[in-house]
Amino acid sequence: MIRMLQSQYILIFSLLFSLPIVFFLAPRFLSPRQLPIPLPDELDDLSLFNRAISSSFSSPSSSTFSFSRLGSHNPTLKIAFLFLTNSDLFFSPLWNRFFNSTSSKFYNIYIHADPDSHLSDPGGVFKGRFIPSKHTERSSATLISAAKRLMATAILDDPLNFYFALVSQSCIPLHSFDFVYKTLLGSNAFGFRHVRHKSFIEILENESILPSRYVARGKNVMMPEVPYDEFRVGSQFFVLTKKHALMVLKDRRLWRKFRLPCFKIEACYPEEHYFPTLLSMNDPNGCTQYTLTRVNWTDSVNGHPHMYRPPEVSPELIYTLRQSNFSHDYLFARKFSVDCLKPLMDMADSVIFND
Repeated sequence: MIRMLQSQYILIFSLLFSLPIVFFLAPRFLSPRQLPIPLPDELDDLSLFNRAISSSFSSPSSSTFSFSRLGSHNPTLKIAFLFLTNSDLFFSPLWNRFFNSTSSKFYNIYIHADPDSHLSDPGGVFKGRFIPSKHTERSSATLISAAKRLMATAILDDPLNFYFALVSQSCIPLHSFDFVYKTLLGSNAFGFRHVRHKSFIEILENESILPSRYVARGKNVMMPEVPYDEFRVGSQFFVLTKKHALMVLKDRRLWRKFRLPCFKIEACYPEEHYFPTLLSMNDPNGCTQYTLTRVNWTDSVNGHPHMYRPPEVSPELIYTLRQSNFSHDYLFARKFSVDCLKPLMDMADSVIFND
């Protein structure tokens, strides 16, 4: 009997002794699997964003713009193409042909390349287009920071940048530049006096993935800034008006939540949620709710969409990728393997840029 009591006391003492150890070690085992964004990077970005916001006061920054004020002596509004990449720009020859079809007064190019990657630009097509960049990591808020960095740099560089098109190194154009420009800014050609331009960004609700994505950083962590019923998902790639680009740069409230590291990496895709949620909460009527970048998710693997291979590349594929159930054709598509460049270039003039 005495031995039994001694065993019970030893067990109780062991449990009590182990509690502080568990309390001390648990955060190490349960800590997020990504590192937070470094404070110096945050401060650098904040300075950049504030400069971009300040510079916009004297430029056409609203998505509502009076084209009647634009005469033959006025400069032309531009599209800023924002390339977000961590690998070689293998499709730069195709994009070069796309841009060379028109005057540079209609567009600008900016590239955010992960500094940890040693990138090449075949033919030096995008020489001088690289912006000061920082480390990016999948399933982390660094991808949001990179996109915001691109927008801020574009706003500072040229006040006439009006649309901001975010694309990746695996994206290709599906139409000629002339077609893309008229789709986004074509109202100027028709002489409408007042035109409200919208952002083309996918904004989805009631999706089956939302519950797990919402708690990826922990239960109730997103509250109160982001209630679950206002949490949205959408494509990582979009075309924003300058008004909405500035809205993104000015945001601090939602960013405090979305920049937090995740505990559940398999459900952590902040770049697919931050932009749709922010714009849905602040200006849902100013967005089309759909993207202009076609992606095939029918056989996705580990969060990656279908990757097209050379045997799939054909005129019929291009025609199919253009088709949309919305008001506009798809203008871009992803994801293509590197060895698709040759078949794409072979039909660039006869199919892709022949609208």
